[in-house]
Amino acid sequence: MSKVSIVIRCYNEEQHIGRLLSGLIQQTTQDLEIIVVDSGSTDSTVSIASRYPIKLLSIKPEDFSFGRALNLGCQAATGEFIVIVSAHVYPEYQDWLEKLIAPFDDPDIALTYGKQRGNETTKYAEQQIFMTWFPDHQTIVDQTHAFCNNANAAIRRSLWKQIPYDESLTGLEDLDWAKKAISLGYRITYVPEAEIIHVHDETPKRIYNRYRREAIALKNIYPQEHFYFRDFLRLFITNLISDYFHAWHDRVLLENFFSIPIFRLMQFWGTYQGFTQQGNINIKLKETFYYPRRLSRQNKSSQLDNNRPTIDYSNQSKPLEKI
Repeated sequence: MSKVSIVIRCYNEEQHIGRLLSGLIQQTTQDLEIIVVDSGSTDSTVSIASRYPIKLLSIKPEDFSFGRALNLGCQAATGEFIVIVSAHVYPEYQDWLEKLIAPFDDPDIALTYGKQRGNETTKYAEQQIFMTWFPDHQTIVDQTHAFCNNANAAIRRSLWKQIPYDESLTGLEDLDWAKKAISLGYRITYVPEAEIIHVHDETPKRIYNRYRREAIALKNIYPQEHFYFRDFLRLFITNLISDYFHAWHDRVLLENFFSIPIFRLMQFWGTYQGFTQQGNINIKLKETFYYPRRLSRQNKSSQLDNNRPTIDYSNQSKPLEKI
């Protein structure tokens, strides 16, 4: 039995899944069980994934939901811990997995999640979201709200048996799971050293649909949540100012001058369209989801020490013998 099972959900990820799987087999933590849940890919995703030591599961597109695909993968897992990653991410460091599961030495930790950063195709505004959601500061052992992200997270399999993922949600099944785990007395931990690169290159329509879908899920998880038109205007403007501020300091304002407002417009208009109910939620959670990055600059010397072995994707390792 492997100590760690990795569950990867995928659909038409031929450009990315090989790099992710190559990065997994180069981790310092070995004896991994890798489970790929494919939801009807029509490209070479399955063919590429099958070159690696994986267990392949399939779900019909019409039966897909984020929670259902995860439950299918978790049900097939045998590891003590289940690591969940998107097919379009990849780890930078060989000890990524080791760092991600280290907090489970504490029996009260139910879930860990790691830092995310974009690549050269990631929109500048989304890079700012990553910086806000996944800061460079120290590990947060006792987070006061349920924010987490299943693009780079790990849970206890024993606890998943008590709390399967909600298959009816249109997204944010990770947040819903974390909220339920916290209600049982468990804690969640943010591990900035467990960093992955998250590749997004979405059209404005896909950005809009993503945030609309997640807003629909959020209002179901927190029925009293609200997002008025004034919230749309306020958050669009404040995030626009913040993005332009940081882009100017990063000397990339000119090349991102038009993409920034397009992204933010789709993000907050999609969020506004996804909400219909009124009320309030935990202010910390709301800050995490929507508030702009602060108008201050972090000294690079204060960032994490990344003097760690990185993964060389230019010469991908030969796939191991299949499971």
